[in-house]
Amino acid sequence: MVSRRKFTAEFKSKVALAALREEHTLAELSAKYAVHPNMIRNWKRQAADGLAGLFAGKGDKQAGIVQTEIKDLHAKIGQLTIENDFLSKAFKR
Repeated sequence: MVSRRKFTAEFKSKVALAALREEHTLAELSAKYAVHPNMIRNWKRQAADGLAGLFAGKGDKQAGIVQTEIKDLHAKIGQLTIENDFLSKAFKR
């Protein structure tokens, strides 16, 4: 039984970049790198899909972080309000 070959991220990116350049056909790239054309096609698709995330930048990440911080702060405000109401009622007795 033959074990599966594992490819490094550098190798995958190198092959995907060569496929995106379209200087050679998939058959030529397959022969050159000894990888099945379907694998090259999958890596090319993953690379093309990942490019949008590459240029998303810090703005999208910062917006997500700010939203989670706001959510946490609102939860803390709610908790402190409940504690203040409870203590004010307890000391009125």
